[in-house]
Amino acid sequence: MKFLHISDLHIGKRVNEFSMIEDQKYILKQILSIAESEHADAVIIAGDIYDKPIPSAEAVQVFDHFLTALADQNKQVFLISGNHDSPERIAFGAQLMKGRGVYVSPVYDGCVSKIPLTDAYGELFVYLLPFVKPASVRHALDEELGEKLPESYQDAVELVVDRMEIDREKRNILAAHQFVTGAGRCESEEVIVGGLDNVDAEVFEAFDYVALGHIHSPQWIGRETVRYCGTPLKYSFSEADQNKSVTIVELKEKGRTELYTVPLKPLLDMKILKGTYLEVTAKTFYQDMNKEDYVKVILTDEEDIPDGLQKLRIIYPNLMRLEYDNSRTRQDRIIEMSGEVEQKSKLELFEEFYEMQNNQPMSPEQRAYMEHLLEEIQEG
Repeated sequence: MKFLHISDLHIGKRVNEFSMIEDQKYILKQILSIAESEHADAVIIAGDIYDKPIPSAEAVQVFDHFLTALADQNKQVFLISGNHDSPERIAFGAQLMKGRGVYVSPVYDGCVSKIPLTDAYGELFVYLLPFVKPASVRHALDEELGEKLPESYQDAVELVVDRMEIDREKRNILAAHQFVTGAGRCESEEVIVGGLDNVDAEVFEAFDYVALGHIHSPQWIGRETVRYCGTPLKYSFSEADQNKSVTIVELKEKGRTELYTVPLKPLLDMKILKGTYLEVTAKTFYQDMNKEDYVKVILTDEEDIPDGLQKLRIIYPNLMRLEYDNSRTRQDRIIEMSGEVEQKSKLELFEEFYEMQNNQPMSPEQRAYMEHLLEEIQEG
């Protein structure tokens, strides 16, 4: 069975106050074409359908059109709510939509939706796990678990998966929207300080494929079949160099899964342009590019250009940001960083370094060991 995996549509999103709705309509139409040309049997949408818990009427209409078009292609659809979504609103009409082959994750109540499917290789199951927090799991299982309620995201997701009663002899797919330890983030993602939302990839060991949402960069974690497909569009300039795509997953017999990606071409690209004002306004600089693309311009002039933003928008109408990179701004950054560093202890600095390298904070045991080691070094 062949699945098309997408996530993090963020319909209705604004980037630097620019509406992305026309770009989203364009890319969703392209995804519909890919689903048809690739002969996908089903589409998995792994959360963050909308950019806000209460989406605009236009955003709802765009997604309604997309879902209806998929159903008209006779594609089965499996979708879950993400951290940007309201799970109650996403789940509205779920029972009715089953009749068109659209399966929606309900609000987590202690159980996870399990949809049985059959293909040439036998039976397989799709599990729909909406974004869960420790608080939502505690609320759902309060009376059942008593004092054994989870406190961390790791404990919460582990508990939820343990309760799924997975038949490991069968093929199993999970759609989930969580931050798996080791994943690389982008500027456009919602970050929880200290990496408290981390979940280890080992939690998903029982699944043949894990269709993840939440991280905007396409990547796999631990093994190729635990995968973030990434956003279909670029939502920050940290993604400017990325190539967006949809992931195609084909499950054959148990233990054999084939993956590949199909590239997406946006209506307007997102680019970073750098140079002096005279350089970036020279016709030879921009004549071979699409001047309508979303751009961030970094000027290297030592002096600010009066009304630089408005002047540059004459050439680049979708200029989103204007920044300067010169001796003054570099000195400002050095002073700012230096001031921050001087106010922190060696242990705090090491903790920050550890977290940057490992995408998770140090454990109490590691912190205690490091504290002891620093004391020994200082005494020596």
